[in-house]
Amino acid sequence: MSTPANPKDWCIGLVGYGEVGRILAEDLRAAGVAVVAYDLKLGLQFDAPLREHAAQHGVALAASHAELAAQADLVVSAVTASQTVAVAEACAPGMREGAFFLDFNSASPGAKIRAAERIDGAGGRYVEGAVMTSVPPYRIRVPLLLGGPSAAALAPALEVLGFAPKVGDARLGIASATKMCRSVMIKGLEAMVIESFTAARHYGVEDAVVASLQETFPGIDWEKQAAYFFQRVIEHGRRRAEEMREVAQTVREAGLEPWSAAGTAERQAWMADHADAGTFGERGGFGFARSPDWRTEADRILAVLASSKKA
Repeated sequence: MSTPANPKDWCIGLVGYGEVGRILAEDLRAAGVAVVAYDLKLGLQFDAPLREHAAQHGVALAASHAELAAQADLVVSAVTASQTVAVAEACAPGMREGAFFLDFNSASPGAKIRAAERIDGAGGRYVEGAVMTSVPPYRIRVPLLLGGPSAAALAPALEVLGFAPKVGDARLGIASATKMCRSVMIKGLEAMVIESFTAARHYGVEDAVVASLQETFPGIDWEKQAAYFFQRVIEHGRRRAEEMREVAQTVREAGLEPWSAAGTAERQAWMADHADAGTFGERGGFGFARSPDWRTEADRILAVLASSKKA
């Protein structure tokens, strides 16, 4: 089966039907593009929301990675960082000759290179994609840095489909390194704010700390930013922790001991553990308060810590 000349006539395969996958599916379907999706959660006990979303937006569901790849002119892998290479391996047997594989995942340069070997070795065309900021505000137009030998060939088609790509280096791993080094700062700042503000709340000095930060960095609304950081980490801490472990590996590959990145991964994972246990939000781990005041979540953290000391 040959690839249609017009990208809007392509079939887009989405591996990973979480937040990012569903956003891409919605925007692609709104543009009339055919979409097929696969997620490991399909067939499990709690897959009803995924099936309902797919039915609502006209997204076909595949039974496996290889079945999805066999239908797709472009496969987009949007899974957790630890699954980057595994997804490439699972899709490779079904890849059509010359079909593109866009790796959206926040993985280390080494992981991206290994994934590319699987896809290119099966006759596909692997393209490294580094998502350079949070997806939800931008949706399909999120800034996307492309890398690898096939990046320039895919970029025009992505623009037609509604993406906002920028072609970076033709060498694999460079786009990923850019994203990973940025994440040392961005995800690290999330972890630092949670740690600093929660401790400040414990000591009753949170207003003084916020005021001091506002004076030092007047361009940031620290109250609003803190509320956003708390909620994003509560909701997506697991994915962020996995990304930060990849970030730590990226730093390690550069010859540095990743003290900051490794610590950030642990804080993000710690928050995810409590979210899963129902510490946060009005309905436990599956419903988030999204409080405009970060103090709500800081108080929940402090309450859990106090309870654990008593136990």
